[in-house]
Amino acid sequence: MNDIPQHDDLPLPDYDHLPVGVLGSKITGLDESGLQQLLAYERAHGDRLPVVQVLERRLEALRQGAEPSGSVPTEAPEVSSSSQGSPVSPETSGPPINPPSQGTPFNPAQPR
Repeated sequence: MNDIPQHDDLPLPDYDHLPVGVLGSKITGLDESGLQQLLAYERAHGDRLPVVQVLERRLEALRQGAEPSGSVPTEAPEVSSSSQGSPVSPETSGPPINPPSQGTPFNPAQPR
């Protein structure tokens, strides 16, 4: 009995690295057979209850007439492809921090 799909055969190549919160949006493009593959893989490997529940809910929705979205998102929503840099500016940065006084003669010890 080797009906368990291997990692390379999964419809989502990054499945093992997806947070549970993102999984729901990633599986909307999968059909019933793709979801069954993920469910079999999850039950054989991690068997994480929240993940199994998300997969089972989507599978049940498909069986009740929901349609796959037609595409599987390739980029996780929490990852931004733009490189705009840090949103921290001098106005939003924290207060200056004094370095420790050990070994620095011009920085006196801070009161406790």
